[in-house]
Amino acid sequence: MKPVPNTENPLVLRVDFTDQSAWEEICRMIQAPVGGFYAYVEFLDDPAYEGVTKEDLQAIIPRNYNHNFIILVDHIAISEPGHPLLVVDLSEGSYESFRAVPSTVQSIENNLSLANMDFEEFAGSVDENGVFRGFSEG
Repeated sequence: MKPVPNTENPLVLRVDFTDQSAWEEICRMIQAPVGGFYAYVEFLDDPAYEGVTKEDLQAIIPRNYNHNFIILVDHIAISEPGHPLLVVDLSEGSYESFRAVPSTVQSIENNLSLANMDFEEFAGSVDENGVFRGFSEG
């Protein structure tokens, strides 16, 4: 498998190529500001990664990879309502994960990239369906 490149910003990696319009919608939602915040991510749309799973990441993440998480746009993200993306922790090789709607990527990326919050804080705040939809008020 082809290693993922080191990038300036964390990656949103497309691994399902069944619906171009869903991919474009996900990209638009991630790029839209939320509460004045932007997601500083890069989109990798390369069919060489088709079918990559969380379990495959260990083989394609370079040893010197410069980000502590990656977001996969897999079949569930493409096909399910709300497009729940798979966010995978790369720190210390844990490969823990949770799902998140695209409109929360701004918060996830900003806080994880700056180490303001830990991966576990987001993973521990998923709803009954295992999807992070933001932090509840109060």
